[in-house]
Amino acid sequence: IGLKYLTRKELLSITGIGRVKSIQVSCLCELTKRLSRQSRIDRISFLSPQQIADYYMEELRNLEREHIFLILLDGKSRFLHRLIISSGTVNASLASTREIFISALKYGAVNIILMHNHPSGDPSPSKEDLLVTERMQEAGNILGIPLIDHIIIGENQYISLKERGYV
Repeated sequence: IGLKYLTRKELLSITGIGRVKSIQVSCLCELTKRLSRQSRIDRISFLSPQQIADYYMEELRNLEREHIFLILLDGKSRFLHRLIISSGTVNASLASTREIFISALKYGAVNIILMHNHPSGDPSPSKEDLLVTERMQEAGNILGIPLIDHIIIGENQYISLKERGYV
């Protein structure tokens, strides 16, 4: 296991690493992750579900709870902003259509992508995933901010509901 996966408590159990050093190592791992992601954000094509999944896979596949992310895009499908919409339980999270579109309007998004993880590792969509997708599509069409995909991340795999014909 790499350092970035160790908790501060686990770092403290290593001989020679005290409280301050464990905080420094944790901060360094987080900074490295953020710098790496930031340097790639300008090169990613948000038109390709594979590239989006590859970009976010490492971050999402190790989460212990289900999280829903909203990716906001401009008129040319370039990245504007990413928000965490919901942090749920081991197998569920809540997505508010109202909150999603308030955020989209606030940031001037023209298109949106929903993305969430399945902590089980299996990215197969649940009935609730499909219902959320349908609800977001309907609201997006009314507001003129279309949902262009809903991507579910599992353990080193993903499912694009656009590629599956649901979007």
